[in-house]
Amino acid sequence: MSTPQLSVQLYSVRQALESDEDAALGRLAALGLTNVEAFGFVHRADELADALARHGLTARTGHAGFLSPDGEFATGLDDTFRAARRLGVEILFDPFVPAARWADEKEIARTAALLNEAAERAAEHGLRVGYHNHSQEFVHTVAGVSAFDHFAGLLAPEVALEIDLFWAAAGGNDVVALLGRLGSRVRALHVKDGPVIDDPFTSGAPFDPADTGQVAAGQGQIPLAAALAAAPHAEYAVLEFDHYDGDVFEGVAAGVSYLNGKGIA
Repeated sequence: MSTPQLSVQLYSVRQALESDEDAALGRLAALGLTNVEAFGFVHRADELADALARHGLTARTGHAGFLSPDGEFATGLDDTFRAARRLGVEILFDPFVPAARWADEKEIARTAALLNEAAERAAEHGLRVGYHNHSQEFVHTVAGVSAFDHFAGLLAPEVALEIDLFWAAAGGNDVVALLGRLGSRVRALHVKDGPVIDDPFTSGAPFDPADTGQVAAGQGQIPLAAALAAAPHAEYAVLEFDHYDGDVFEGVAAGVSYLNGKGIA
């Protein structure tokens, strides 16, 4: 069992980054963070890499939407991977495949095939790839298991998973049991807390992140401590908020303190 490295998904502080990127990154560094998870970086990798370096931060994981065959997969997959490596990313996760693609067994197989192919091409760049869940992946079943479990069984061994604990719970999972089933494929966790809500992505209604009720790590209903123990191969424990009522940096600071108390730094 290894201890994961502490990180934070930059999406959590997106408004502050848009207002003053250097100030926002400086506040994260002042909390003792040295790792962040990048998003929206493909067309500004040089700029972001320089900004992170100014504050002693590194992006060992990142998010980029590369599993859409009409998008970056078809026209710019290698460019995406080059941008990730410019930041120093080690594992690049696709963060969202729409709900409709999890309702059809053939679409699930196609998504898995795209990810397996991406893994082969990523290896040429010295990069690993994987998938980050929300809740829509667990709503439908295939052969008696959730669409996500079926999907995981189709993946090549080198493909990683980043399990968002809040959204996995929203998908109806016992998150500890889920992590046990997925085993060593789980290489990162999104340590996110709040109430256990219902999946909002398959309803067709607009999704408002403010409705999630997310709170600082350790203050909600998600069994974070048990989940951390159930993912012994996780390399990164990534704090994230889709929405936070109040000063999000205070929420991140509380999460840092919580994970530090678990020996994660």
